[in-house]
Amino acid sequence: MFDGLQNKLQEVFRQLKGEGTITPETLQAALRQIRLALLEADVHFRVVKPFIERVRERASGSEVLESLSPAQQVVKIVRDELVLLLGEEGEELKLNGRPAVIMLCGLQGSGKTTTAGKLAKRLKKRGRHPLLVAGDLQRAAAVEQLKQVGKGVEVPVLEPEPGEKVADLGTRALSVARQRGHDVVIMDTAGRLHVDEALMEEIRQLAARIEPDETLFVADSMTGQDAVKSAEQFSQSLALTGVILTKLDGDSRGGAALSIRTVARVPIRFVGTGEKADDLDLFHPERMASRMIGMGDVLSLIEKAERGMDQAETERLAKRIVSQEFSLEDLRDQLRQLRKLGPLASILEMLPKVGPLKGLDSSQVDEGGLRRVEAIINSMTVLERQRPDVLNGSRKKRIAMGSGTTVAEINRLVKQYREMKKMMKGVQGKWLRKAMGGAGARPGLRM
Repeated sequence: MFDGLQNKLQEVFRQLKGEGTITPETLQAALRQIRLALLEADVHFRVVKPFIERVRERASGSEVLESLSPAQQVVKIVRDELVLLLGEEGEELKLNGRPAVIMLCGLQGSGKTTTAGKLAKRLKKRGRHPLLVAGDLQRAAAVEQLKQVGKGVEVPVLEPEPGEKVADLGTRALSVARQRGHDVVIMDTAGRLHVDEALMEEIRQLAARIEPDETLFVADSMTGQDAVKSAEQFSQSLALTGVILTKLDGDSRGGAALSIRTVARVPIRFVGTGEKADDLDLFHPERMASRMIGMGDVLSLIEKAERGMDQAETERLAKRIVSQEFSLEDLRDQLRQLRKLGPLASILEMLPKVGPLKGLDSSQVDEGGLRRVEAIINSMTVLERQRPDVLNGSRKKRIAMGSGTTVAEINRLVKQYREMKKMMKGVQGKWLRKAMGGAGARPGLRM
């Protein structure tokens, strides 16, 4: 996500740095490019105009024009204004009822059913006992889909009875929750292809009947202006308490994220960052703003790693690296750990686009390449994984046949492995020299 917007903003900032000093003319040109970048990213025009004016006002001040690093000041101003535009930090759900009620609404295909499962798992981790309710009576197989989601997160699903209206299902859900000891009801509702007045009246009646603690609009971040427009219309019919943005790991332009809070007048509470049940995170405007301007989101990456990676296995691999015993088998295990975090493209998006990562386009990442590497290593014997120097022509042909790859790919993997091991040795050597006092280390000590 945000690749297009990142690249355009990075180019604007690069041009400003090349100017040395910021004049009213160069600032005007930069703001014009920022405006175009935002509009091309599908940010609502009602949001873009005041945003540009705020940046212009702050960037035209003497502290920027006379600054020793004016370009950096402008970057900071743009980031700060993006944070303000995105709104406040996401908050955990406010659940006071017994049972507490969460109602999800939004357009068809926005990800409500999947999000319901993610919320249920999040609440389970916090000691709650949720009940999922299949309130989508319009879409074929919607009930079965929620049942599959509920099975995946080990949360029971209440199904509608034949001919039962959604408001009556809501009333029954509260009664069933009390009887079975569930302290949270998560109500899935029918998605709309567009804002249909009859269906809006149906959901208003449901809300009046179940009096939800939280009414959350689920928006597909990849739909841009459609998500923003529908959020505004839903907010006029329901007392929305927040927005959940889904599919942030997809190929979206970012317009919905920047527009929805201003237009719908409700905060973004959570963001969906992947397909797994754990991939639902609190919304952090500072982190998202940093990603938009290419500064990365290392904090979210660390949190993702803490959730998804096996700490004992990670420590074992680290010890192997330090002891210079890192083998192809360890490389395979490391790749498996990495893949637990989700698509590699989404991981790379969290890294700053500076230094060796400058210009890196996450959309060009070859996920299939990782699977081929694993297949090659799996087709080797234990000896070959531990000592790739034994790989001769016949062994490589056998491995290529077993992994469905080519000898050229095997040669490339072995070469990259050796370069990686050499780099690890160099880094370890520098660390040791630093630990021993650098130039003050004992003469004759070989690294």
